[in-house]
Amino acid sequence: MIKKAIITAFVVAVMVVSHRAEAQTYSTGVGLRAGVSNGLTVKHFISLDEAIEGILHTRWKGLVITGLYEKHKDIREVRGLKWFYGGGAHLGTWGDRSDPPFHDYDDSYTVFGIDGIIGLDYKFVDAPINLSLDYKPAFNITDDVGWWGDEIALSIRFTFH
Repeated sequence: MIKKAIITAFVVAVMVVSHRAEAQTYSTGVGLRAGVSNGLTVKHFISLDEAIEGILHTRWKGLVITGLYEKHKDIREVRGLKWFYGGGAHLGTWGDRSDPPFHDYDDSYTVFGIDGIIGLDYKFVDAPINLSLDYKPAFNITDDVGWWGDEIALSIRFTFH
């Protein structure tokens, strides 16, 4: 339910401002990430269409840091809107997972794995604000080995030139 509200809010915001927006770039954005896991995000462009992103987020009473390389492409129909894709890795800990559906997992895990990412990135023309909606699946290589395909999040960042 909350995921649908986040996606709907993002789409409405882009549609409302898209007719006035002009292509804007930013060099660095710092902000909050909300979704399946919540945390902090920093995105820095290393070229006009390449960025690196760091995410520090919580999940199952643990803390995970993720580093990503992203390639950005313009969506010509809506100025200021880009789509992006990329990949990277994560490292962290997951704590107690006694909540459903894991009822019997009460150990801590050190997780390391690879991540993919695909999403939309929008920079408002008249404000130093960036919205980003993404899907970030991951595969854990250590401890809790397996595919985690539920990471959908909305990031709101303050941007710097």
